[in-house]
Amino acid sequence: MARTAPTDFEREAWDCGLRHVVGLDEVGCGPLAGPVVAGAVVLEPGAPAIEGVFDSKALSAKQRQTAATEIRARVFAWSLGAASTREIERLNIRRATILAMRRAIARLPIEPERLLVDGRRIPELGEHTAIIKGDRKSLSIACASILAKVVRDRLMQSLATRYPEYGWDTNKGYATGLHLAAIHRLGPTPHHRATWSPVAQRELFEEVVVRQ
Repeated sequence: MARTAPTDFEREAWDCGLRHVVGLDEVGCGPLAGPVVAGAVVLEPGAPAIEGVFDSKALSAKQRQTAATEIRARVFAWSLGAASTREIERLNIRRATILAMRRAIARLPIEPERLLVDGRRIPELGEHTAIIKGDRKSLSIACASILAKVVRDRLMQSLATRYPEYGWDTNKGYATGLHLAAIHRLGPTPHHRATWSPVAQRELFEEVVVRQ
């Protein structure tokens, strides 16, 4: 049977009379290219678990697509927010991730009464419950993780048609051997995080060669 994230954290809030419990998660902090995307999900209070919804990294692409369709049909509300490559470069990845999360929260049709966030505390978000490995321990966070990953993967696949040499249709911007070789051979695209190693190292190497 497929693993399913529990609703213990959500039910604790529902039992206190809170209805708008928001699960929040992000994807795309680690890649060398593309945006960071955050998902925000509000479950129907008291609703049963959505079978097979779990940490998006533990699911196949097909399982995530199926789960995303089910999530969008069954949750009370959901939204997405993103921060672009330029914003990541300008702000740094931590601040850009917080920006994406704030955008996702702002696009919800409700005001959060409790915020469940994957990972460690983020003081800039105000009052919230931080849950380490929350995408395995909270159904709403798992839903947010899946929706964000499906959309970001789709975006990287679309960009791959314009930049096929970098393999973004399969590596989604992460530092695979194929991706690193393409950066070394062809240089970065406008969608690369230019100040990140090894993207920046490649440019520094070229500067040394030119000066010699």
